[in-house]
Amino acid sequence: MTFEQEWAEMRTAAAKRSAMRINSVPAEGSGGGGGGYDLVVNRDDLGAIGSDAYDLLGRLGKEGDIARPATFDAATALTNGNFASGSAVLKVHDFWQTQLRTLLDACGQISNHLDYSKARHAQDEVKIVAELTQISVLSEDMK
Repeated sequence: MTFEQEWAEMRTAAAKRSAMRINSVPAEGSGGGGGGYDLVVNRDDLGAIGSDAYDLLGRLGKEGDIARPATFDAATALTNGNFASGSAVLKVHDFWQTQLRTLLDACGQISNHLDYSKARHAQDEVKIVAELTQISVLSEDMK
């Protein structure tokens, strides 16, 4: 069997499954206006990632900056003492600051995005339920 044939069969089977779900009434409690929520974001692994990102953000904010003042003071002292390594230590200091800010931003974005996604999905669920309820009421009125 060629790839195209197999792909066509898989698409046809998926379309049939999809049509059956659309044309059938869901079991009570399985969504579709049955009182349950279909669009829920409660995955434990996403929560764990968000929690770890938030914890890392807090720890990096405190502990990632511990060496900065001492490194800057050392670079200044070495430069003032006419040591060539003073500029190199200052470069290390600046590079560390850049990398730390980048990592803090990334952790913050991960944590914020997961919080935003969960809230947005909850809003979408409320909107979908309201629209389906309205459609259900309209279809009952038309009978």
